[in-house]
Amino acid sequence: MSIIMDAPRTTDAARELRSDLVQRAAELRPLLAGNAEPTDRERGVPAENIAALAEAGLLSLMQPARYGGLQTDYRTLLEVGREVGRACGSTAWVTSLLNANAWFVGLFPAQAQDDVWADTPEARVAGVVTPSGTARLVEGGYRVSGRWAPASGCAHADWAVLGVTRPDSEGTPDAVGIVLAPMSQLTIEDTWFVTGMRGTASNTLVGEDLFVPAHRFHSVPDAVEGRYATPFTDEALYRAPFVPAAAVVLTGPQLGLAAAAVDVLMERAPQRGLTMTSYASQAEAPTIQLAAAHAASLADSAQLHAYRAAADIDEAAQAGVFPDYDARARIRMDAGAAAVHAREAVRIVCSAQGASSFAESNPLQRIWRDIETASRHAVLNPEVAAEIYGKSLLGSRGTVSTMV
Repeated sequence: MSIIMDAPRTTDAARELRSDLVQRAAELRPLLAGNAEPTDRERGVPAENIAALAEAGLLSLMQPARYGGLQTDYRTLLEVGREVGRACGSTAWVTSLLNANAWFVGLFPAQAQDDVWADTPEARVAGVVTPSGTARLVEGGYRVSGRWAPASGCAHADWAVLGVTRPDSEGTPDAVGIVLAPMSQLTIEDTWFVTGMRGTASNTLVGEDLFVPAHRFHSVPDAVEGRYATPFTDEALYRAPFVPAAAVVLTGPQLGLAAAAVDVLMERAPQRGLTMTSYASQAEAPTIQLAAAHAASLADSAQLHAYRAAADIDEAAQAGVFPDYDARARIRMDAGAAAVHAREAVRIVCSAQGASSFAESNPLQRIWRDIETASRHAVLNPEVAAEIYGKSLLGSRGTVSTMV
């Protein structure tokens, strides 16, 4: 399945780079798919996967070019996430989140970006933007304590983006923020015992009274409204809207999981009979043909929604225009719809393949567990997204969540 829906401002060079990066991801699929079962069983993405992704440049998609990164765009991140997700959902999730957190760093002041990458341009960043910690104002910065989960990819990170509240600044834009801290100042608690996306190792980060310099704090309300601290305002990628970007990045791996499920059906249907019928091949049975059509169409629909959201984000960033509330509400709706359509595509495939879908030897059971988990991320909640979008269509704005 391939859907072409490039933003009008996408240059030929950008399209060529995107195509090359997706091809690099495709070339890694045999390795990643071969490691998918141990990734799930051992609850962690193998170092071999991370090394291969890094070597291919797929962990520097959102890193500023000033530090050697590729500084691509959100459509590219989605396409790479989809391709990796066709091989392993957990590896795709970690790939997408490490890149997304690098983008967060690109919003900070120049000194904070230098702290992360000036001496170690290969540094990777995990994080949790939910304000689960507190920051206490002290001379030169803050004393930060808290517990942050789920921190996807933290086992492979050198730095962390952490959400905090500042009781001393209640009622101001600085009351909620994100801070940057080196992983060496944090501990990881092994708390990620889940059914799906087991390999993401989205464990809990713990920090106790760690010092964070003032330049490593960024106001979340400012970020939500597009007021970023980076001085490099000519860099289009770091003009993308905060919440829509954070939401759409989660859809890439799920597009891949849906595509992988359809791939399994296409591969297996001609080779198997339909139990308790006269059909020697499932491919001859109308019930399987209909399932294939519906699953493939839903996987395509998920892509269409996700790619439209990415196009809205990338176009606005290129133009230097911050999307208004209604546009951001639609992007959040698109992200939620993409997750629901991808999940439904997987469900249809599993139903078509019957109880054998849930054999431990069948990759469908892992795909099903992964997407059932990933699609329920809070920022993708389809009912909340629908309420936000429906109210915005009818002229009611800002009454459901500040995260739009």
